[in-house]
Amino acid sequence: MNTLISISTPSATIARSELEEHRVRTLPILVISPHNQCDCHCVMCDIWKIREAEEFSVADLERQITAFRELGVSWVVFTGGEPQKNRHLPALAKILRAEGIRITLLTAGLLLGSQAQEIADSVDDVIVSLDGPPELHNRIRRVAHAFEKLADGVTQLRHLRPDISIKARCTIQKLNRRFLCATVDSALSMGLNSISFLAADVSSTAFNRPSTWSLERQEQVALGPSEVEELEAEIARLVQDHPREFDSGFIAESPQKLHHIARHFRASLGQVEAISPRCNAPWTSAVIEAGGDVRPCFFHPPLGNTRVSPLNEILNSTRALQFRANLDIASDPICRHCVCSLYVPNPESMSRTVTSTIQAVHGEGD
Repeated sequence: MNTLISISTPSATIARSELEEHRVRTLPILVISPHNQCDCHCVMCDIWKIREAEEFSVADLERQITAFRELGVSWVVFTGGEPQKNRHLPALAKILRAEGIRITLLTAGLLLGSQAQEIADSVDDVIVSLDGPPELHNRIRRVAHAFEKLADGVTQLRHLRPDISIKARCTIQKLNRRFLCATVDSALSMGLNSISFLAADVSSTAFNRPSTWSLERQEQVALGPSEVEELEAEIARLVQDHPREFDSGFIAESPQKLHHIARHFRASLGQVEAISPRCNAPWTSAVIEAGGDVRPCFFHPPLGNTRVSPLNEILNSTRALQFRANLDIASDPICRHCVCSLYVPNPESMSRTVTSTIQAVHGEGD
């Protein structure tokens, strides 16, 4: 998808000096989609509907290495689609790690077992998608034995690299709203290092949606009034039954942040005001899609394409500078309904051996 959507505000309305304040000089985090397709058929995602495969190739990466150096990229997250569908993934990782860049793999886990050695040799840590206990996970993924394949892949990867960090992320939606406790138990039984939660995105055009979902399609994933109450009750049970997991950080979010997820669904229902999360992603990170399109985050329009221009030129083009100068996260309608955010307190001092955790840099497609 290479169509660029223009930024509507005329450049004449913004002084050049003000635009320069929004120049990206350091980009600590870069999200790359090595492949645009996925083998899952998740109920909350449309990525699986993509028919024309696209890959981010070794040549695509090599053309951008100088730009990555100039931007000081220190952490690359492979997302998707399913990154493991790219047959050159180990080669991509090798090039990046030679630059001292940390590699995180976000995966559905269906291919984790069959590629365990390649993954063990090429990435620093892994985040797997986990939607619930076995039967529910398989139902949401709409793939037979998806949970079992994921668990087997985790086991094989642990056998090869016992110390590798493997975390889970769960996307909360209609089908699993009452199963947060069971999902945490599944993550514990699988031997994962932690689990985080985020709300399903039903309002954006991200993740292969040519337009926003119809109300009927949204209702298949989003929570209704009584279902939000069930989610809030489940969060309360989780807090009561798993204090050790909150205290240890195994559950990444605090109880307050989990209740923000319930609030997000209430905002979608018009029961409360939608409030933007704290975020500076467009100034500290970028997303490169499999076809080369560059986005400031998953939800805002593309700013350019890496098959045409270097990443640093795209991020500091007049188009991009205008976008960031005009972006008021607190009032922007896309930001106000965002389900995942990224905030880097001090990007200039972010180490090349990053140890902090990305709260949520991908939506439902993994």
